[in-house]
Amino acid sequence: MMLRKTAALTILSWLTVSIPPVSAAAGSAEKHLLYVTMPGTYYGGGAPGMIVFDIDQGHRFVKRIKTPDFGQQTKGFCASLASKRMYVSSTKKLWCFDILAEKMVWEKEYETGCDRMAITPDGKNIYMPSIDGNDWKVIDGHSGAVITRIEVKDGPHNTVCSLDGSYAYLASLKYNKLAIVDTRSNKIVREAGPFSSAIRPFTVNGSGTLCFVNVNGLRGFEIGDLTTGQKLHRVEVPGGKGGGGKHGCPSHGVALSPDETEIWVTDAPGKSMQIFDATVMPPKHLAQVELSTEPGWITFSIDGRYAYPSTGDVIDAKTRRIVATLKDENDKPAMSEKLLEVDFANDDVVRVGNQFGVGRVARRAAK
Repeated sequence: MMLRKTAALTILSWLTVSIPPVSAAAGSAEKHLLYVTMPGTYYGGGAPGMIVFDIDQGHRFVKRIKTPDFGQQTKGFCASLASKRMYVSSTKKLWCFDILAEKMVWEKEYETGCDRMAITPDGKNIYMPSIDGNDWKVIDGHSGAVITRIEVKDGPHNTVCSLDGSYAYLASLKYNKLAIVDTRSNKIVREAGPFSSAIRPFTVNGSGTLCFVNVNGLRGFEIGDLTTGQKLHRVEVPGGKGGGGKHGCPSHGVALSPDETEIWVTDAPGKSMQIFDATVMPPKHLAQVELSTEPGWITFSIDGRYAYPSTGDVIDAKTRRIVATLKDENDKPAMSEKLLEVDFANDDVVRVGNQFGVGRVARRAAK
């Protein structure tokens, strides 16, 4: 009981921390664009490339940026505001692109392969899971060179970096604990868990104190304390039991709204998004949004106005209504699990989003 009460009070205190507004009104020269990499995982492929949509103009198709062929599927997608670069991974390769020039900077192939990586906000280090190994490669964001390796349990897979760049969070497909890495030393300093099964997609809050994880066999998510390592809660979709889904687990995608008031989780068997109130512990179910097909991922626009499941549906997060469908230049749905927002002002990059739906309420200053 004490853990539940403390966690709830902690979340409520975060809600008083303001998040900088992001809107077209911020300046006439400002643009908010959504970048979607293709082919999309488990959604019938799609022509290779990077498709761009105008968020402020009803998510209309803007252009397709020509890229190398990423193979059967892209594995990861991240960007750095500091370096103004974005990165795409496949099972074997990592590509680096200059956002402003819309050109590839370099292409690297790694012997142990690649999966869903994350980059520190300063653009210096990429934490890359080795799909054919038992480690995460720490890759130099400028050159693509391997700096060091972090040994982990079997199945390196999903990766998140904290908002302040202090920590990287590593989830393995065959392990039920989340590894927490100090990015200064590149050493695992602690673990969160154990959770009830191996960790699939996950996200963290902006202050780096809580994680929200999908696990095999669960329609819903579990919550862990990143400071103590304890598992706090198990939250199930009401009436939802079992079910496989394209990824072999019924909920493969979980995101915090940027203001951290809601948790959105994918429900593959129900072909829907399930929404929970994150201001109370354990979170309470609020609503369901039915989708065009089963979702396998979820993230948000930077300002939290829109939710982006991998189905290509665009959801107004406030009204919980589908307001648009992402379609390519041939009017075909652009379904992908690898997408993020990039904002521009006066032809310069001013913000970058995240492929994971991470919370954006920053840590309070120490008193």
